[in-house]
Amino acid sequence: MTTPVVTTHSVTRRYPGAGRVTALDGVSVEIHAGELTVVAGPSGSGKTTLISVLAGHERPDAGTVQTRLGSRWHETSFVPQSLALLPELSIRENVELPALLSDRTGSDTDELLRTLDLAHLADRLPAQVSGGEQQRASLARALRLSPALLLADEPTGHQDPARVQLLLDVLRAHAHAGNAVVVASHDEQVIAGADRVLTLRDGRLAADTRPAAGSPAPRG
Repeated sequence: MTTPVVTTHSVTRRYPGAGRVTALDGVSVEIHAGELTVVAGPSGSGKTTLISVLAGHERPDAGTVQTRLGSRWHETSFVPQSLALLPELSIRENVELPALLSDRTGSDTDELLRTLDLAHLADRLPAQVSGGEQQRASLARALRLSPALLLADEPTGHQDPARVQLLLDVLRAHAHAGNAVVVASHDEQVIAGADRVLTLRDGRLAADTRPAAGSPAPRG
């Protein structure tokens, strides 16, 4: 097994509220390159919070997060549920934006657009395409600089089954090229295609399994 890209040690994260809501409760995980890891579990189990902590977007209230990645911003990409495409830029310009902000070459924009079935929409604005198409554009943008760590929060929520498989194939290919990919999802198709499944319940790690790709994986 390779050295972990990111490791959490007994991470706890709480949010203000009645009695302070505990989103993560003593979670310890290791994330490795070369794997598609799916964080599964019911709504409110802590999936989004865990990948936000792994991305460095949130700080734990207790415990530690260690990373082997450097401080360069392009080494980690995050696909939020909100998609966050810039409305004034075309689909192509949104995908190309990370390259304009970096000196890295990364992946080819046209190839990403073709792979994710977006080439015919390249010149449209986000408001002129569907939610599913915006979701695929957000993933294309995240992949543009070939990040060592890719995190995505429910990246298939607006896709039909055929395009869920398309996105799954793209995510698996990126992981198996030697990168770490972590996806929060309740989609059975995504869970079944994972190399590893971390199941959360009530903010705690309930199971860490390695299902055979293509076979059913445990649900949270």
